[in-house]
Amino acid sequence: PTELLLVFFTEYAEFLHCKGRKFTDFDEVRQEIEVETDRITGMNKGISSIPINLRIYSPHVLSLTLIDLPGITKVPVGDQPPDIEQQIRDMIMQFISRENCLILAVTPANTDLANSDALKLAKEVDPQGLRTIGVITKLDLMDEGTDAREILENKLLPLRRGYIGVVNRSQKDIDGKKDIKAALLAERKFFLSHPAYRHMADRMGTPYLQKVLNQQLTNHIRDTLPAFRSKLQGQLLSIEHEVEVYKNFRPEDPTRKTKALLQMVQQFSVDFEKRIEGSGDQVDTLELSGGAKINRIFHERFPFELVKMEFNEKELRREISYAIKNIHGIRQVIPTGLFTPDMAFEAIVKKQIVKLKGPCLKSVDLVMQELINTVKKCTKKLATYPRLCEETERIVAGYIREREEKTKDQV
Repeated sequence: PTELLLVFFTEYAEFLHCKGRKFTDFDEVRQEIEVETDRITGMNKGISSIPINLRIYSPHVLSLTLIDLPGITKVPVGDQPPDIEQQIRDMIMQFISRENCLILAVTPANTDLANSDALKLAKEVDPQGLRTIGVITKLDLMDEGTDAREILENKLLPLRRGYIGVVNRSQKDIDGKKDIKAALLAERKFFLSHPAYRHMADRMGTPYLQKVLNQQLTNHIRDTLPAFRSKLQGQLLSIEHEVEVYKNFRPEDPTRKTKALLQMVQQFSVDFEKRIEGSGDQVDTLELSGGAKINRIFHERFPFELVKMEFNEKELRREISYAIKNIHGIRQVIPTGLFTPDMAFEAIVKKQIVKLKGPCLKSVDLVMQELINTVKKCTKKLATYPRLCEETERIVAGYIREREEKTKDQV
């Protein structure tokens, strides 16, 4: 019992990468984080999306799960790659895009809130501000005569969950071994004594932020749990159904093989249709493809090719005049200007339509090429069956080329 009480009241930390080892000195925890960071990312400011998992046990803290993401780096330093900004952005988006995640958007008070990278990224994935909590730091470093009152009162850039101001330890405080209790007292004193913040001091500071985060997380879990439970139940029923179907499965059963083959072919057909119709579950964000590219060929590329055609109005008028005169022969041409003889009209129009053949054939080639590319993308799911993948591509591509030849003949 004595040992159990000792464990319960002792603060300690554990890392996932060194299970079983308990850290009771938090200076060692800090050192271990630095060592593990250097091991994963190198010694010269590299980055990695592999998280360092740290769990802290203490009777003085609330139950919270936090993911500390890096700030946006604009200019690469050290061993950082040239696209460091995009890499960090992608890493951040990977986490904050999840609907069950609350976003803690941290912004220094001594910078313009409108230029906040944290709020900008949060706005992209949470445009209504339903999952975002604003945290304003460095309030003690603002220029004399300025304050962040409008921001903290949620008037400047409103968020549904509002803003909370905090004053953390400076690097000098950390180097001077200023403990957390002293830092919290100094923070409390700052808010109570500052004329712009004293009226909201009870809604500011790190302890209040902890309380709000715990409450918001609890509410968020309660709100999202029913949908999450329903999703899990649906997946469980689906898996149970599959188990029931495959319980008596015999790999050599020819009917099973035929059924599996038909299912794969049907899935290929569905994927192909979705890529053309634009209703697929995977959206390409790098380039146009499938139906969108075909649409562009018809509505942008083809008209552009027509505009590029050379057109000589003077020559066309002369051809029309000769055609009308030739149709009349030795008869006198009466220049009424109201009607053009049918034969003259057809001769001129046919000659002009022939000029459209080149752009039409070019458009047909582009469309057919995109259809074949779409087929190749759809057959990637059949990659585990190389022969089936190869045959599917050959048959469908052959059919597309056959249709291409017929289309060209019609043109």
